[in-house]
Parts: sequence; structure tokens; C-alpha cells
Amino acid sequence: MANKTIKKFCLNAAIALVLPFGLMAQLDQAPAAKPNPNEESHIGDLAGHAHAGAELYYRYCWGCHGARGNGDGENAPYVTPTPRNFVAAVFKCRSTPTGTLPLDSDLYNSIGRGFNFTNMPSWITLTAQNRADLVAFIKTFSARWVTEKPGTPIEIPAEPKLTIESIKHGGERYQKLECWKCHGQEGRGDGPSASTLTDSNDQPIRPYNFTSDNRSKCGKTNADLYRIFMTGLDGTPMPSFADVVKPEDAWDLVHYLRTLQYNNPSPELALWESTPEGKAIVAAKKVENTNTGSGIKP
Repeated sequence: MANKTIKKFCLNAAIALVLPFGLMAQLDQAPAAKPNPNEESHIGDLAGHAHAGAELYYRYCWGCHGARGNGDGENAPYVTPTPRNFVAAVFKCRSTPTGTLPLDSDLYNSIGRGFNFTNMPSWITLTAQNRADLVAFIKTFSARWVTEKPGTPIEIPAEPKLTIESIKHGGERYQKLECWKCHGQEGRGDGPSASTLTDSNDQPIRPYNFTSDNRSKCGKTNADLYRIFMTGLDGTPMPSFADVVKPEDAWDLVHYLRTLQYNNPSPELALWESTPEGKAIVAAKKVENTNTGSGIKP
């Protein structure tokens, strides 16, 4: 018991040394939200420790995510979308099923990757140990990490051979699943429902614009896109399709979506443009883009 008291005192003292007075006042006024100050993270053979992550968090992260991790930092009113609320422990980018906690490695990868088209930058410049320590400290904000275990990662089967048939079938899936209602017929994020969508914080949220980049918020590979279909983006209107989409259909949808990224070279786009139909469609999109601009941002 004495050792635990000493550790807690040392953690609080270390935090106090690096915090501005204004932040210390915010901490004093905010309700305690650290169910396990000795939390650890495990990313492969790398172990992260909350007491080390605390100093990093209050140096780099609190301005947006808040002193208590609930997304109400002093910069939050000026940030869109709003910063992640670590107390709720609801995360978009996971390898685990919808509604479950992510793996430590999911949070670690998110910190290193950052989130495209948001104010969350890549922190790849931090050391691997720093990022592991940050993960451990982030987990101290929510009691979910005490009462729940992370979900079991979904399986991603091998990607099938790319064919014209898979691209066309993916386009049919895009229509049948009504992806266009949010993402638009051409994937620009301008579907008829786009302007009505909100996230779990009741903040407006734009559907992803596939034409703007080849990198989504959760990665840039085909496997990353497949994973999004099957896990969903918790806290957003993007659901999991694991119960309604077969793996082969999900891969076909991935192949089709790559053809919408007509400004980003890819094997899918090259194959699509090799057909008269695909060449005409892509050429028309490029002309439209030149005349109207890049469209709605994600």
C-alpha cells in the first residue's frame, strides 16, 4: 500500500512540474477520471507505462483533448471535427469489431499515423517508446479499460485477383448498399444525406470524399479500406457491414472505390482506364474537376 501511495505521489509531482498553472487549475476543477494510474500498454514486445505517458500527454495533447481527456481542451472550440473524448473510449480506427475496445496497437498506430483532413497530426517523430507510453496513459481516462477487454481482431482474408469484373461488381455493391446516399454517386462526399449527418457528439460530419486522396483516416492500403467496411467507424454514421457483406464483395468494393480516386495512380484505376467505358468515365471526371474544383472536402 505504501509503495502504491509513493508511486501516485511521484506521478502527480511529475505532472505538476510540466503543467502550466492554468492547466493545473483545470485539473483541480475537473472530476477525477483515472481508474488505473498504473495502466500499461503492450505493442508487440514494447511495453508502455502511464506514468511516463502523463508527461508527454500534458506536453503535447491536452490543448485539444483536455486535462481530463474528455475532448474539451482550450483549442477544442476551434477544431473540427471535435477532439477525441478518451473518457468515452469510442474510437474510429480499430482492428476490432464495432462497439468493442481497440487493441493497444490500434491506438499506437493512430498516434503515429494521425488523421487525414483533421487537426490530429502524425506523431511519428516521437519515439516508439513515447507512443507506447502515451497509449498507456490515454487508457487511464476511461473505466472501460478496467471493466472490458479489447475485442478480437477481425480476420482479413487474402485479397483476390484484381479484375474488371471485380471492379464492376464493386460498383454494383456501392449502389445496392446505398453508399451513394452519403458518399455521392461519384464518391465526392456529397450524397443527399451528407448535409444531415452528425457524429456521437452531435457535431456535423462530412462523409469521406474518395476523389480527394488515396488515404482514409484509418490508413491507405486496400486492407485498411477492407477493415473499415468490417469494423465501421464507431462514433460516426459509418456502420460495420460485417453482417451484411461477404468478404469477396468487400474486396470488390475496395477495387471499385480505388477507381474513384482518379487523381491517384493505382492498379485498379489503370485497369479501369484500359477499358473504353472506364477511360471515358475517368476523362469526364477529370474535366469536371478542372471546371468545378476539387469538390467537397471530407
